[in-house]
Amino acid sequence: MKFEVTILGSSSATPVYNRNPTSQLLNCNEKFYLIDCGEGTQQQLIKFNFKANKIDFIFISHLHGDHYFGLIGLLSSLHLNGRIKPMKIFGPQALQEILELQFKHSETILRYPLEFYQTTADESRNIFENADLVVSTVILNHRIPCTGFKFTQKKRMRKLVVEKLEADGVGVEYYPLLKRGADLKLPGGQVFLNKDYTTDSDAPKSYAYCSDTLFDERYFKSIENCDLLYHESTFLHELLERANQTHHTTALQAAQVATITNARKLLIGHFSSRYKALLPLLEEAESVFPNTDLALEGNTYQI
Repeated sequence: MKFEVTILGSSSATPVYNRNPTSQLLNCNEKFYLIDCGEGTQQQLIKFNFKANKIDFIFISHLHGDHYFGLIGLLSSLHLNGRIKPMKIFGPQALQEILELQFKHSETILRYPLEFYQTTADESRNIFENADLVVSTVILNHRIPCTGFKFTQKKRMRKLVVEKLEADGVGVEYYPLLKRGADLKLPGGQVFLNKDYTTDSDAPKSYAYCSDTLFDERYFKSIENCDLLYHESTFLHELLERANQTHHTTALQAAQVATITNARKLLIGHFSSRYKALLPLLEEAESVFPNTDLALEGNTYQI
């Protein structure tokens, strides 16, 4: 099953040449989840050959503009392009008010329904679930209420050893039972043990998205053991005082978070516009957590 994330924007508060404000597109089994929607997100979708109309879920971490100023434009374009299926939006309560106000004063009545689900920054909780994954919030420490998101795959059914089933004459009508882990006892008394005809499915994987935050141990437990951890790394550690003042994290601190929470791989982003070259941020993180990569726009990372 496909489980991957594409970076659409990796800059912090202000865009710079070749870097846009924060946005990511998660693909889980060909269902698309937009994570934050900074200015220019729809242009980035076009640039990297993604169809915006395939997105059915949008998650907004907080109400600083570099994380949602692209949302009204994206929703408006979907309206103009004839979308009729619902869009589910997860974000702070005030986001619904902001969207309604903008549509009110532009006299826009969307052709499709917006289904809004309020997130709260008080405690981590599950906010969405379907057949593929569960989404939970990560309570971060920023200047305003801010949540990250953890996307966890559901355990898949067992895999059939079809060649052996066919060789032993097991009818396809019994395959669903075997996939669910049951042994078979046929009317004639013949028994087929599940362990002989199936193998276990892959272990479920998880992706944690940690938006703007101070280094704060209170959110560590909710992101433990992730296969891929995205963590903001706005500054080099030499600017720790500035990071603390603005409620952000350094590259070194992001690597410490990955180490403490036992992440398999770390992806760093939300880079300050002061950094034209990103290699120093990568090297700083790698000095603590070697399996680190930069969140580069247009790149897709397997989870």
